[in-house]
Amino acid sequence: MSLAELEQDPHRALARMRPVGWVPELNAWLVTGYDLALSVLRDARTFTVDDPRFATARVVGPSMLSLDGEPHARHRDAFYGPFRAARVRERLAAFVQAEADRLVDGIAADGTADLRLAVAGPLAVAVMARALDLVNEPAILDWYAAIVAATSAYASGEPDPGVLARGAAAFGELSGRLRAAACPGSLLAQACAALTQDEAVSNAAVLMFGGIETTEGMIANALLHLLTSPDQLALVRADPDLVAAAAEESLRLEPAAAVVDRYATADTVLAGAPVKAGDQVTVSIAGANRDPAVFTDPDRFDVRRVNASRQLAFAHGPHFCLGAHLARLEARIAVTTVLARLPGLRLDDAGPDGPAAARGLVFRKPPHLRARWSPSGSSVIP
Repeated sequence: MSLAELEQDPHRALARMRPVGWVPELNAWLVTGYDLALSVLRDARTFTVDDPRFATARVVGPSMLSLDGEPHARHRDAFYGPFRAARVRERLAAFVQAEADRLVDGIAADGTADLRLAVAGPLAVAVMARALDLVNEPAILDWYAAIVAATSAYASGEPDPGVLARGAAAFGELSGRLRAAACPGSLLAQACAALTQDEAVSNAAVLMFGGIETTEGMIANALLHLLTSPDQLALVRADPDLVAAAAEESLRLEPAAAVVDRYATADTVLAGAPVKAGDQVTVSIAGANRDPAVFTDPDRFDVRRVNASRQLAFAHGPHFCLGAHLARLEARIAVTTVLARLPGLRLDDAGPDGPAAARGLVFRKPPHLRARWSPSGSSVIP
């Protein structure tokens, strides 16, 4: 299995490897079976994130994402309260809806746009800036893109020095803004009651880039799946309450974060595979989410799938995604708003890049999501 295959269209290769196999180009065991993925994600004692190779920590420093045990609990607990479901609705639901309305209003009269660049990305940036009490400035997009690129470069084993330098510079700029945002009553100021300022900043940076990258991908992937599945789109249009189910099924079929890394702390065996202490064990969320032992007809997008919520897109165990409630809220509001406000919506694959499709080794989303619709005030679909 090559890195190119994993980045472009990995699903058949992942199915052939299930439940686990060695991938020389990753220098890692790749876990693709659902039950095996659960066992690895639950067992932080045997499969840790606390390792010098962990990609995110190499870019932003130690955080809840790269620590286990008591240190992980201390870092996570400092940010947990504001990201509980009730607090997310209370603090951010109205803002998410207003921002989604603003973004869609801005393109409605045009009849065409790249929905990833015009809606999904800007919405995710604005919401995370609001959640962390930052001013939403254009530079945030550049910082997050550079940090994600550096993280992906480390994860792929091909760390281009220029990419890493840009990631380090971006984190430096973001850190300065986060330190300035730690005013009395802010989320960071509250976190600093339990953490040092450096620790609070590293965790906030993880929340920011994770909340932007994966939520943008979640929204874009959900729209892509619906717009390429006319029968499922018709079901959602007939019953808008199915939007949440559609987003969940999209997470199963194409998780925005496709893999998560762990490192074996002792010799062990995974489904017959002889894992040695120190080996990298990468869980393929994309592979586990299409395990036919759990999900019938796993390659089909089915908004009425009864067990779609068993997907592992937000991981599992002690490192279950802190921002899962916020990401789900954003995706539901974004998809509902786009479908309701852009009549005759359809993909536009006439451009030079061809049809939209998810891409990426670590983070998967369509590089473009060009669409057309009947512009405001017109009854003609362009």
